[in-house]
Amino acid sequence: QKEEKQLEHTLESLIQRVQDIKNSIANLLVKLENEYNILQWPSVLDNFALLSGQLNTLGKLLRNEKVPPLRNSILLPIALSGDRDPELEKVTERRVIAFNADVVPHYLRTKPEPEVEERLQPVLNRASSLTPEAAQKQINAMNKMTSNIVDIIKSHQETMEKEANQKSSLSQTSSQADTNTLLSAVLTGKGFKSSGMRRTDMAQQQSNMQAQQQAAQQKQQGNAHGKVQSSIKTNIKQGSSTHPYQRN
Repeated sequence: QKEEKQLEHTLESLIQRVQDIKNSIANLLVKLENEYNILQWPSVLDNFALLSGQLNTLGKLLRNEKVPPLRNSILLPIALSGDRDPELEKVTERRVIAFNADVVPHYLRTKPEPEVEERLQPVLNRASSLTPEAAQKQINAMNKMTSNIVDIIKSHQETMEKEANQKSSLSQTSSQADTNTLLSAVLTGKGFKSSGMRRTDMAQQQSNMQAQQQAAQQKQQGNAHGKVQSSIKTNIKQGSSTHPYQRN
């Protein structure tokens, strides 16, 4: 009875972990199908990182010492029926509506499907045909290539961190308050009314200045005409004193 409870608890934990993985895969597929035009690569990497962490958690759970060996447990169908089973439909999220002879070979299969086995068998044959020296040589080459990729990623990351530190160490050459004041003045005219100068006032002042300039010019012209008249009168008086027909 203790082993049965332990097995039941293990199965509940496994179902929960698998459900989390299923939800993460479904969310990623929804993004790829509906948001492919705006989806950014960092977001995709975050989804893959989440899936990787969930798979590692599932693997640790299976490797736990307290988990009973599931290989020793046998799962057998108690009954087969072609009738629709609402409870089974609910548990499988409407993927399986009846537990019949067509469903059992797929859901209780302990080996890959025949098509998968056919594709996997040549790979297994080629792997088994390699000598230990050739296999170790390929492993070393793969490890070397992986190490080079890791070094490139680390170097790129260090460069990015260095550039970020240099940018943060530069002194600030702008003021956010001045920027906000300038934007408010350009967009809403804030600050112009209080300082003073409306268009009508400016036009009135320009008109006054033009009138003053015209008055000054007229005054100058009048002064110039006055001087000419006075000089003419003076000349006439001087001429009358020296009239040629004047008697002595």
